Amino acid sequence: MGDPYLSIQGIHKKFARVTALDHISIDIKKSEFVCLLGPSGCGKTTLLRIIAGLEDPTAGTIMVNGFDMANVPPAKRNFGIVFQSYALFPNLTALQNIEYGLRARKLSRKEVKERALEALALVDLEQVKHRYPAQMSGGQQQRIALARAVALSPDFLLLDEPLSALDAKVRERLRYEIRAIQEKLQITTVMVTHDQDEALTMADKIVVMNNAEIMQVGSPQEVYQHPNNAFVADFIGSINFWRNQKEETCAIRPEHIRLSKTEGMQAEVEAIEFRGPIYRILFKVNDPAVDLHEASIKVDVSMREVHEFQLKKGSSVRVNLNPERILAYEA
Repeated sequence: MGDPYLSIQGIHKKFARVTALDHISIDIKKSEFVCLLGPSGCGKTTLLRIIAGLEDPTAGTIMVNGFDMANVPPAKRNFGIVFQSYALFPNLTALQNIEYGLRARKLSRKEVKERALEALALVDLEQVKHRYPAQMSGGQQQRIALARAVALSPDFLLLDEPLSALDAKVRERLRYEIRAIQEKLQITTVMVTHDQDEALTMADKIVVMNNAEIMQVGSPQEVYQHPNNAFVADFIGSINFWRNQKEETCAIRPEHIRLSKTEGMQAEVEAIEFRGPIYRILFKVNDPAVDLHEASIKVDVSMREVHEFQLKKGSSVRVNLNPERILAYEA
């Protein structure tokens, strides 16, 4: 497979008495799209800032293409960065915002203009090149910020919660656009997010973090289908937990529970949530063998099943947990 392009080894960071990162190690391949995923305060933005050189680690090394970045200042690290807040200059047009960074590269005026226009075309925004940030939508501003970052032909791209300030519809569209641009340019990318859907839909590799530590590293499929521990299982996707006689914590996703009229545990419908393509049903389960953490068990069912089992609040049905899909963790 060759050596990793971006290698993060034993990164430790303390602020006074607070440990922000506890000996973090990750290897990232060239052209890979990696999401650092976790709740607020888990250390993911601190790690991004250390990769960028905006923060010094207390211990550990960052290697890019085999070179130790320890004493390399941010300006010499050749990365592009996109922030949640866009960070565009309000007094410059879209085109001038992109040209700004290129001018510092000592390029000719003609080359600056050409590369800025190329970057605008890449994000499909040639039509707003003479507009100021205040005259653009949030989605357009974020795409200009992305164009400005990639216009510099960086070795790698850092994205700090780039979509969290946008509304849901725009966010969804930009997910696909950012990923398409990343694939087209084949640029190694590290993105910070607390949004599991963003990580699952965009990443080649997800790094799940909590309390300054890495909980799991894997593909979106791996971390969703085979979570290492109860935290990862709970943080990514929806899941039901219960205790069994061995005092293990067991878990199963709502889509892996089947309904039956004759077999399985007796259950009563407590609530029905309509979720577009599916319904999420909350059941009260009456079975002494299943000591549920929550009072109810969540099950995802199709519209056809709602009609077939005549599901409504108070109605009874039997539920079956697919044994092959049950996850078990030490209590």
